[in-house]
Amino acid sequence: MEQKGEIVGDLNWDGLHRPRIYYAMIATFAGLFLAVIDGTICNVALPTISEDLQVSSSDSIWVINAFQLVIMMTLLPFSSLGELFGYKRIYLYGVAVFTAGSLFCALTSTLLWLVIARVFQGIGAAMIMSVNTSLVRIIYPKRHLGKGVGLNATIVAIASVAGPTLAAAILSVGSWPWLFAINIPVGLVTFYLGRKFLPSNPTRVLGRRFKWKEALFNAMTFGLLIGCIEAYSHDVSHGTIWAGLLLLLFVGFFYVRMQLHDAYPMLPFDLLRIPAFSLSVVTSILSFTSQMLVMIAMPFMLVDTFHYEAVGTGLLMTSWPLVIVFVAPLAGWLVGRVHPGVLGGVGLTVMSVGCFLLSFVPVDTTHFGLMWRLMLCGMGFGFFQSPNNHMLLSSAPPHRTGSAGGMLATARLLGQTTGAALVALLFHIFGDTAPHDAMLLAGVLTLCGALSSVSRLGLARVEK
Repeated sequence: MEQKGEIVGDLNWDGLHRPRIYYAMIATFAGLFLAVIDGTICNVALPTISEDLQVSSSDSIWVINAFQLVIMMTLLPFSSLGELFGYKRIYLYGVAVFTAGSLFCALTSTLLWLVIARVFQGIGAAMIMSVNTSLVRIIYPKRHLGKGVGLNATIVAIASVAGPTLAAAILSVGSWPWLFAINIPVGLVTFYLGRKFLPSNPTRVLGRRFKWKEALFNAMTFGLLIGCIEAYSHDVSHGTIWAGLLLLLFVGFFYVRMQLHDAYPMLPFDLLRIPAFSLSVVTSILSFTSQMLVMIAMPFMLVDTFHYEAVGTGLLMTSWPLVIVFVAPLAGWLVGRVHPGVLGGVGLTVMSVGCFLLSFVPVDTTHFGLMWRLMLCGMGFGFFQSPNNHMLLSSAPPHRTGSAGGMLATARLLGQTTGAALVALLFHIFGDTAPHDAMLLAGVLTLCGALSSVSRLGLARVEK
């Protein structure tokens, strides 16, 4: 078993100060927005891409799957590399790889090369996401960490649901390669700001090394996990799915066994043994599963039940992220005054009410009636996310911030992927009523998340 090494560096580090902190914030927010939004921005363009590249609709889905799979397979290894070699270094490499991948995506003319370019984009996005929250923790002074986490959560929330709206705007004036080309100038500015203003790791562990064998098993485990979940969305045969599940159990068993004997595991079992951390992870998975259930099912409901056009659907869906812009920073400000478990519990309860109201919405509901229900969901989600992220990060010791941030991003992506697969499964089972059933399931899961959040009330927050 690996022995824990000595922690060296500035143990009293307390963030950056003005004006440097503002430029560092812009660098972290811009990179995170690009990484998150590119997971959904080309969904709207898939039919156009399919026709332009002369491939089938099912094959064009690899443009999405390749990006998501590579992120899940590499997030935690890059988090570990961030703890070893510096969050700033990994972040800058990520921005560079992501920007280069965006350029290749814009210039490619075949599906194969587009998928390969998306893989490069996914690697860069994984590097950015894996250390982003870790950078937030060392950028902000401890007394302002809640505000920083709140603003970061706002960026994630907006980028998670704004992809289709932004894509529709870009496609109205240009072709699909511009969905990727627009990333290039933003990426270059982000790299410049990050290189000049982001801080290096204040602490590090002597004698610790990166374990390539663990990285390989991590990639195989999460690749098989997400692959099996995605298989339900794409009519893969049951035999293939069962074979994948058996291989997942085999690989996962040896990976977990390997991690249990590691002092600094890539899959952070040392952190998951901390009740506040593990409950925050569970709460995050449940909430993001619910979010994706609503965000994928809602457009079908708007088109099939309320007969909205694509533009109208995109505009109405914008009401969710719009309210988060105001709520998430407020929730971050309240973190130091109200226990995160209470804020998260109240927020997810409000979100569940919104989900239930959408499930049983009357067919004669007006535009405003649909809007305020979506805004209720967004308000609840905004009140939950910032306090939950703050408690998760503050529960981890400073030298394990990278793994904590990686686990936070992993929980989000795992929840979103599961939510997408559940919507597809509900369509297979219930047909036309699936959107309403998805809202109902989202309400139930969100209530479970509220209970998980409230269960943290007796747990002390660790500010190390």
